[in-house]
This record gives sequence, structure tokens and C-alpha cells, in this order.
Amino acid sequence: MTTIRSEVVALARVVVVGAGYAGVMAANRLAAVGRSKVRVTVVNPRPEFVERVRLHEHAAGESHAVRPLSGLLHRDVRLRTATVDVIEKRSVRLDDGDAVAFDYLLYAVGSTSARGLAGSENVWSVADLDGADALRTRLRQLPPGARVVVIGGGLTGIESAAEIAAARRRRSRACLRCSPGSTRAAGRRPSARPTRPDGIETDAGPLPSDCTVWAGSFDVPDLALRSGLPVTSDGRLRTDDALVCVHHRRIVGAGDAVAPPGHVGAHLRMSCQAAMPMGAHGADTVLALIRGERPAPISIGMAGQAISLGRRDGFIQATHRDDTPRASALSGRVAALLKERVCRYTVTAMRFPRAYRWLPGPPSTPTPTSIPTSAPKPTQPNPTPNADFDPTGTTRPHGSEGASS
Repeated sequence: MTTIRSEVVALARVVVVGAGYAGVMAANRLAAVGRSKVRVTVVNPRPEFVERVRLHEHAAGESHAVRPLSGLLHRDVRLRTATVDVIEKRSVRLDDGDAVAFDYLLYAVGSTSARGLAGSENVWSVADLDGADALRTRLRQLPPGARVVVIGGGLTGIESAAEIAAARRRRSRACLRCSPGSTRAAGRRPSARPTRPDGIETDAGPLPSDCTVWAGSFDVPDLALRSGLPVTSDGRLRTDDALVCVHHRRIVGAGDAVAPPGHVGAHLRMSCQAAMPMGAHGADTVLALIRGERPAPISIGMAGQAISLGRRDGFIQATHRDDTPRASALSGRVAALLKERVCRYTVTAMRFPRAYRWLPGPPSTPTPTSIPTSAPKPTQPNPTPNADFDPTGTTRPHGSEGASS
């Protein structure tokens, strides 16, 4: 009699925190490339994917910026709809009291609007879906001839002002909040101060407004800080050049809320253009850690900046891989069409993670970075759940851990 012995292979449990551009790409690539090695769970506060590059369109009523994650995530990925309260030694604690255990965690919580005028009376934001939904409702309530002021001179502010103006077929004034030389724009560039019920105060005088849109700088959630993980002064998770969390070898970061060393990441701005390759590389790093291999450093090049100016106009600035501008640019209807194709491509690329490729980064020089060598202390007494993490995990030492020191 022949006895057939079967071996039970334990799959590594990987939890992906966040389902934005980086999180979805990472989860899908893990599930598609490492099917025999991983069991992937995505934890996200809502069951939908939010196309942040379309939130200004959503707010203006020109498109719908959400789609079900069930139709975007790989079939082998489990979705857990909840908010992570804290990352513990080998599990994440959720806001519903439950916990999800992990062998490796991919931190991809993204970014949100920086604290500024957003949340004040008569001020709405376009940095997240809730803010864009509220602004959409407010714009629909405005009578003809109402005045809208957009605060912010970056891409979000420009796109929001143009989209609202085009959608409502009336003039939308932009109050540009920027440092000298950072953004060129026509007209005055007054900086805004606290709002009034009928407008805002600027250093150039009061500016009447029936609806004020905050499109200032971005901030990151404080989950890493609350969990006792090493962070930069602005709250981003500190990683080595392979995106492995400094001192915590079972945590890998990707996207806006992560700060790799400057010699590989100084040129990477908060954008889906950087988040998606970071998510893909983060997935590859997790798979390397599972195999006991040394993960490769990230190498991501930028291609350009694209701005939509309503549905029929746009501007695209080509850049070198280090995100410095090239001499070539596109504008008008062609640029608008190309920007739309880029937005559609991001969703398509996440559905085919095996085939996803990106530009290599600029030549890097392993020089000290500007990332602080110590993390700021929490603003309130807080235990550090990760204080007893094994800094080496179960793998060999990797590359430039602490390269930012």
C-alpha cells in the first residue's frame, strides 16, 4: 500500500493598510505575483476606491470619483472595511474592536488635506471624498452669480478653480497661497487668513466669497506616529531605500505617507505617479522578505505634470526623471485628452499588476538625506506597541537601513 503524504504550506499573512493608488497596486501585485506565498488582506475605511485625481471633477459635478473595490481588487484579496486604530507587534487593531494578524504589513495610508482653513465656516476641501461630496452639495446650492474663492496655487487649486468655473459657466476667482517663485499665476497672489462669514481676509484686503475651497498642501494620517513607528517631522513613515520601515523589518511602506532616503526619493512628490510604482515595488519588497532575500532599492522616475483646465482644456509639462521640467509642453484640447487617458490608465494598470512597469529613477548618490534621525514624540502619552519588534525579523540584514541617519 502506497501512502501519499501531503504537506500543508502556511501562507504568509500580508495586511495592506489603505486602498488608494499605492495600496491597491500593492495588494493586486502581491496576489497576482506571489499567489503561492501570500494571503492578502486589505483594510480600508470604505468599500470603494477613490480616484483622487478626479476629486475636483467630482466636486464640480462633472464625474463620479468612486468605484467599488470589489471590481478592482484581485479575486484572491480579502477586503476588510474598517479603520486601523493602531499597528501592534503582529496585528492591527481596528475601530470596531477586532484585530487582524499579519506576518508582514504594507503601510499605504495616503495623504489628506493639511490643517488650514478647511473645516472653518464656509470653507470646503477637495482633498478627500467626504470634502468633495460636501463641496459638490454646496456648489449646487449656490444661486447664479455667487462668488467662489479657491485657496491654493498648486495643481489641485488650479484644477479646482478651472473645473468649477467651466462647470458653472461663470468666473471663479483664485486666491493663490504660495511662496514667491513656487507657482506662476496671473493676477494677485494674496495669502489667506481666517475666514469671515461672507468671505476671507487676505493681506491684500477682504475677499468676498459665498463658497471658499481649501486646496492647500497635503498632510498624512498620524497612524504611524500613534503606533510608535519611526516617522519624520511631518509624520511620514521612515524607510530604507527598499521601502522597509527603519528598525521594523516586517513593515513596508508605499505612497504619500512614506519617506524613503533622499538619494532615492527626494524627487518623489505626493502623486499617483509616484504612489503606483511605490506600491508595486513595495509588493516586490514584501515578497523578497518572505523568501529571505535582500530587496532591491527603489528606482522611480517621473515623467511630467498634467493639469486639466475644465473638460476641454489642459496643460502638460514634460519633466526629466528627477521631476525637473523639460523644454517641451502641451496645452489646449490635446493636453486635456492626454490627461484623461492618463487618469484612465491608472485604473487599468492596477488591474494588470504583473504587466505594470515604470520609469527608472535618476542617477542616485548615497548622500545623507534631510530626513530627521529621530522621530518626534507623540503629542499625548502613548504606549509604543512596536517597541519590542525584532528589528531583524526572520531575514538577513538588508541594504541601507538607517541610510537617512
